Amino acid sequence: MEIQKYPIGLQDFGGIRNNGYVYIDKTRYIHQLMSSYKYYFLSRPRRFGKSLLISTMECVFKGQKELFEGLYIYDKWAFEEYPIIRISFSNIGYRDNGLKSALHATLDNLAKDYGFKLENEGISQKFIELIQSLYTKYNKQVVILIDEYDKPIIDYLDKESIHLAHENRSVMKTFYSILKDADPYLKLVFITGVSKFSQVSIFSDLNNLHDITMSVDFNAICGLSQKEVETNFTQELAAYDAEKIKKWYNGYRWDSEGETVYNPFSLLSFFSNKGRFSNYWYATGTPTFLMELSKKQHFYNFENTVSSGIDLGSFNIDNILLVPVLFQTGYLTITSYDELFGNYTLSFPNMEVEEAYLQRLADTYIENQKSPAKWILVELNASLKSKDHKRLSNAINEAFSHIPYPLWEREHEKFYHAIIHLLFSLM
Repeated sequence: MEIQKYPIGLQDFGGIRNNGYVYIDKTRYIHQLMSSYKYYFLSRPRRFGKSLLISTMECVFKGQKELFEGLYIYDKWAFEEYPIIRISFSNIGYRDNGLKSALHATLDNLAKDYGFKLENEGISQKFIELIQSLYTKYNKQVVILIDEYDKPIIDYLDKESIHLAHENRSVMKTFYSILKDADPYLKLVFITGVSKFSQVSIFSDLNNLHDITMSVDFNAICGLSQKEVETNFTQELAAYDAEKIKKWYNGYRWDSEGETVYNPFSLLSFFSNKGRFSNYWYATGTPTFLMELSKKQHFYNFENTVSSGIDLGSFNIDNILLVPVLFQTGYLTITSYDELFGNYTLSFPNMEVEEAYLQRLADTYIENQKSPAKWILVELNASLKSKDHKRLSNAINEAFSHIPYPLWEREHEKFYHAIIHLLFSLM
């Protein structure tokens, strides 16, 4: 089998196209959104291609038509060059310098790249000055591309750092407050993030923001559809177990009528590792606060979980609801919709997420570094196969052995039900 070049972790559209990497054509979606509304918001889990989507849009608005030869949009767009403000919150240095200082530096550097200096001192005033200056200099409306807008919030959701999440939310509200009044100067605004953190408060002045997160038309704008996989990875599917691949890495859906899609990072990593099944996406990082919140709320049975559409479409850092966060971050996905009550049913999207999440959650409950969930699973499996009652009892006792006595005294049976349920679900 001829090995293709897989763009694992690559987010630069130009680099992917110029260096012979596989590119799954998403320009039909880009053409559709650029031809419709003006202000967009898209939420997708990490490692799902949001940054690559932003990079692709940037190349469209830079007029780099040569990069799109053979793609859907090539002969359907004028490819004019527009001034672009692109900000990725994952790499502006807010952890070292604070969000406010990081934004000041980012805006100043953008102005410097375009050959002028900003005079205003405040963040919002500096942002509007940058937009108006670009509009005046190029006599064209400005394109704004914001990637991972919520990173300065989701990095601080643990109880020790939650005050920083509140501070950063306030800074972001000030930053975005000028966009609505800047409308005459703007060609397009596209904002992405993992979760819809307090959208009402952060974007309260931008009430014309079109949220395409749960739109059936854009369900597969990120991730890979079955048809896209079959078209672009024919040899790989022939070489490996296609049905098992689907069970492990497919299953994500943001509309009940939409088709399920594959996690691109996991699928490409699987192909790159010559068909080795592993928890590729999960291993890139799962917030500890999700585990602690699951444990605190005694939430351990994830199958057929029900949530309202209102809850799924928002998230308030002052009142964190676990199920919406699990959905927005990719650990649960939509399986069906009840039109009568407006409720969604959710479950794990695939084997990768289910196995990895349950195992780590079991470790969070058990709190036993000497005998983690994986070791206990081995013992349970061996005891059942050999019908060794004593070994089975010892394994279960080991799962309970490191629970602190004060916790043991005050907890109800559901805490122990959770451990048993998680272990045997993993079995």
